[in-house]
Amino acid sequence: MNNLPAYVMKLSMKADNEFVKYVHNPDLPTRALPFEWKGTPVDRRGRFVYEDKPFVNSFRDLLKWQLSSNPQKAEKKTDPWKLPVIKDEGFLSTAQDCLVWLGHASFFLRMAGITMLIDPVLFNVSFIKRHSELPIPPESLVNIDYILLSHDHRDHCDEKSLKLLVKQNPNAIFLSGLKMDQVILELVKKTMNVQTAGWYQKYDTPSAISITYVPSRHWGRRYLNDTNVRLWGGFVIEGAGKVIYFGGDSGYGRHFEQIGKAFPGIDYSLIGVGAYKPEFFMGQSHLSPTDSIKALKDTGAKHMIPMHFGTFDLADEPLGDPLKVLQQLDEKSRDHVLFPAVGEVIEL
Repeated sequence: MNNLPAYVMKLSMKADNEFVKYVHNPDLPTRALPFEWKGTPVDRRGRFVYEDKPFVNSFRDLLKWQLSSNPQKAEKKTDPWKLPVIKDEGFLSTAQDCLVWLGHASFFLRMAGITMLIDPVLFNVSFIKRHSELPIPPESLVNIDYILLSHDHRDHCDEKSLKLLVKQNPNAIFLSGLKMDQVILELVKKTMNVQTAGWYQKYDTPSAISITYVPSRHWGRRYLNDTNVRLWGGFVIEGAGKVIYFGGDSGYGRHFEQIGKAFPGIDYSLIGVGAYKPEFFMGQSHLSPTDSIKALKDTGAKHMIPMHFGTFDLADEPLGDPLKVLQQLDEKSRDHVLFPAVGEVIEL
């Protein structure tokens, strides 16, 4: 695959007379969908956009959040809760297809004998400390076939982690969103095989598995002036009779229902539930625990695995708050929710 693909664009006139471009990577196929799909939308500034509810980079809301009091501040300081962690790297040396949560939004996945890491963050991130241990030594992550990166935020795309993984897995192939190749190659300081896709495009993988990049309601930024110049999203991974949906970072939106229609029979939806308070500020980027249940129902998945909580302190709620909220829901609402420990092996 070409590391720096061209992007094919179509133009559409919206009701407000602003042009929106629809883009894709011409080197990759777009999945046949049960609804109309023009491509990944880009606004008139050339920035990617979630078309229904575009990201609003509001300094006013940021200031309101920073100046308002946190009703759970005292609880955060005194709460002794920690994510349970199972330290056992045995799954790395077996041939069993499995899914293992590594904390935050990081997962190890083996499907049809092919090994993948999703958003692998193995250390502290910048000045943000890990509050849950990695269940395995980072040095044990070898023989990885694919590294999937949902977007460019540092708690999902970490320089130190990627450099180590590339050193230990020089033949690994990176899969991510449009224009993410620029960041990946800059971080790892090495020429790697990088495939970048638009929403609902399928990567070039062995026939045993199929990996499709799918929408999320979020945003991207790595530096000061690059908001939404790189695409964000999630992944649907199919193989060996199983379908796994990784939602990435996302606020609530109609894409969950669309993904459920495009991929009927999802076995596991990996859905974020943390970094959601205050909801007036965080809601456009992250799901609350209650909204995660709505997203689960929209996808039609058999099971949901909550993620994006308990590892990094990114918002106002205590680290264990999302889990407590989910567990306090009525039994019917949380009937399909699994609560694995970090490092717990889910056999596929």
